[in-house]
Amino acid sequence: MPVSYDKLWKLLIDKKMNRTDLKEAAGISFNVLAKMGKSEFISMESLYKVCTVLECDISDIMEFNHGDNS
Repeated sequence: MPVSYDKLWKLLIDKKMNRTDLKEAAGISFNVLAKMGKSEFISMESLYKVCTVLECDISDIMEFNHGDNS
């Protein structure tokens, strides 16, 4: 996949949060969370909500895999 949310999952561990905690705190849907789990694209609005809750920048939760065009 061209996008990776591995940084997000590591950040959640550091903050002692699980995915359900993030979903509820950020007000994102289960479908958005599922897409992130599959390394699929999500809306900028959802990314903004996650960053706001975690008090971080977008580069702290995701990155593009430039060599992978799957």
